[in-house]
Parts: sequence; C-alpha cells; structure tokens
Amino acid sequence: MKRRLYLMAPNIECAKKVVDEILLARIDERHIHVIAKEGIPLDDLPEASLFQRSDLAHAVERGLGLGGAAGLLAGLVAVSVPEAGLILAGGATVLVTTIAGATVGAWSASLLALNVPNSKLRVFQGDLEASHILIIVDVPKEKMEGLRSLIHRTHVDIHDAGMDKTVPHFP
Repeated sequence: MKRRLYLMAPNIECAKKVVDEILLARIDERHIHVIAKEGIPLDDLPEASLFQRSDLAHAVERGLGLGGAAGLLAGLVAVSVPEAGLILAGGATVLVTTIAGATVGAWSASLLALNVPNSKLRVFQGDLEASHILIIVDVPKEKMEGLRSLIHRTHVDIHDAGMDKTVPHFP
C-alpha cells in the first residue's frame, strides 16, 4: 500500500535538491511528480502527467458509472416496450446497452475533464500561483515517516503540504 505525500518547495533549486534526496531514498522517479506554475521551467525534474494535473481519472470513473446506469435503463426500456417492433434477446440487449452506455459515458467525461484541474490540488493553487513548486511523491507506507523526517531534517525550507492515505490505482 502506498501513500501520497505532498511537499511544497519555495523555488526550483530547492525542489531539485528535494527530488535528489527522494531518489537517494530509493523512491523510483516514476513515483515522483512535480507541478509548477506555467512558465516555470522544470528542467530535468519529473513533471506531473495529465493524470496528476487534471481530473481525468475521477471523471472517467463517474462517466463509467453514469453511462452504465443510463445504458442499463435504456436496455430495460427497450426490452420491456413491445410496441417498438424490435425482436430482441432480453439479457443480451441489456448487457450490450449497459456496456455501450459505460463506454460513451467514460469517453465523453474524459473529453470534458481534460481541461479541469485536479480537484485534490485546489488547496495548493495559491502557493502555485506564488511560484512555489509542488512535489507529489507516492511512497510505500513503511517508508513514509522515514522519508518525511529525512526531508525535514535536511531541508528546513520545505513545507509538508499534506498526505493522502491511499494512492489511486489508475494511473
């Protein structure tokens, strides 16, 4: 089980030092995500992907659920209305419409969510606008306290901005 740690660095040089410390603590680079205000070059820092910056994963989950429910409802209506003139296999129709609804729901929700900022990052928006650098680290539960104490011991200017108890499986 992993936990997501949020760290706020005052500038890019400090962020580079912290990322180096995290890498030396044997945390893979693919588990480190850096977000900064647009226009601040991150150089060789591991930039956060679209999944960390936007609400894409959350929107796909909602789209799957709502689209699947709408498809299920449409399938049940199609099977129960004999006046439609359709000769349908009941269970297969409901299954196909549910899958189609979930697919269309996930696809349309993902298109809408591409430009929506990640809702979990709203609390950091003021710091990001003030040109601070957000470092997101996915850390194994057993390494969390050791990494936090190492960073605070060696980098007093780093602000511990919080922690999520779980890391999303997707992405």
